[in-house]
Amino acid sequence: MKQAVIDVIIPAYNEETSIGLVLRDLPANYVREALVCNNASTDSTAVVAKEAGATVLDQPQKGYGSACLKGIEYLVNKPANEQPDIVVFLDGDYSDYPEELPNLIKPILEEGYDMVIGSRALGDMQKGAMMPQQIFGNWLATTLIRLFYNYEFTDLGPFRAIRFERLLELQMEDPDFGWTVEMQVKAAKMKFKCMEVPVRYRRRVGVSKVSGTIRGTILAGHKILWTIFKLI
Repeated sequence: MKQAVIDVIIPAYNEETSIGLVLRDLPANYVREALVCNNASTDSTAVVAKEAGATVLDQPQKGYGSACLKGIEYLVNKPANEQPDIVVFLDGDYSDYPEELPNLIKPILEEGYDMVIGSRALGDMQKGAMMPQQIFGNWLATTLIRLFYNYEFTDLGPFRAIRFERLLELQMEDPDFGWTVEMQVKAAKMKFKCMEVPVRYRRRVGVSKVSGTIRGTILAGHKILWTIFKLI
């Protein structure tokens, strides 16, 4: 049986202190290529990532989704026989546990799932790793998805795995905060076979660019809800 080809997309904005830790903890025997999408960083994120063995893609247009789209573009431009079977997304701030990657891809490899979300709500989350407004926003967004689409999600967690051909079918567009919810809403609308697995989550290294500010939290929350209603 052919071993699945798995590539990892890591959006990163000023993560010089954490990106090396993320890349170090990725299970090398599972991952073919780690793509660090350097999102207009003004620090040494790109240098640290390259030294750690990652492929660094520069995306000067700021935005979480913009960085992820750069990684997808890179993979789409590979010859068809070199494209991955599965793409894993995780953050560059070391809040996720990269070594848990096998748990996310297992349902895809062994049970035929299309997409697996790493749920922080179901897993072990370090105190203070998510702000109360983030927890409420996740609850509200996943409740709306359940009401509108009858899909059970508990989290919009960034750590996720998806079959590459399914990812392309989603025709992802969101350039910033709506990225994760856009993926889940579209997957629900298209009746993808989805599930969640519990993942651990810790306080990020450094200051959050979103939840660390009132403005960032409000903008993120507004964009998530706007994305859900826009896609109905």
